[in-house]
Amino acid sequence: MILPDLLVVVIAAVLLLVLMRLQRKASPRFRTIPALSRLYRAIGLSVEDGTRLLIGLGNTSLLTRSAGAPLAGLGMLRRLTERTSLSDRPPVAVAGEAPLALLAQDTLEAGYQGAGAGEYYQPTNGRLAGLTPFSAAAGTIPMLGDEDVSAAVFMGHFGVESALLADAAERANAFAVGSSDDLAGQTVWFASAPETLIGEELFAASAYISGTPEQIASISVQDVLRWVIIGALLLGSGAKLLGLF
Repeated sequence: MILPDLLVVVIAAVLLLVLMRLQRKASPRFRTIPALSRLYRAIGLSVEDGTRLLIGLGNTSLLTRSAGAPLAGLGMLRRLTERTSLSDRPPVAVAGEAPLALLAQDTLEAGYQGAGAGEYYQPTNGRLAGLTPFSAAAGTIPMLGDEDVSAAVFMGHFGVESALLADAAERANAFAVGSSDDLAGQTVWFASAPETLIGEELFAASAYISGTPEQIASISVQDVLRWVIIGALLLGSGAKLLGLF
């Protein structure tokens, strides 16, 4: 099984390099994701109004197979920090796992440096809300109500505790975008949050907001691999129906 997996990684890497070169000649067009369109507007309004943006990164360890979701959240945190670093109320990052909280602080600092406002960085804006899913939710809820948060982005590994966060955001009259790589969490966000990122939209979000050439090319790679999988499934089904195997 290792050889096929390695082959997929190599193919994806080659596609990424090729699409990065092609991107210099013509910028690709992506489909509109309503949640990200509304988030983009909410970011601008938060800066104009002097309100705060909160980014929740979930509570999973980066040493598990669920690490992709919080890493995508950190990428979004970097982009949003660059856009809101000069606001009257700087953005706050909340994590439910200690190493993830440290990475959030580092990402916030990198965002401030990228915006040329490194002197305004405050380490206390990267916070550890709790060490379990529900304690992290309990630690985040007061921030939504007491710190003048107008927009909240939850990108990471969230479970059923998402319902508490969505309810708190609604009570605080804050625009909320929810996403999770956990099926239960994704279901709760879809039912509770005003906007939800479904499936791979979680991993494409930062590229939509303000992506690097590598991130934008990675979205095209996802699309190519998706069509390859669809084609393989159709061919396999056709071969099965024809009795070829």
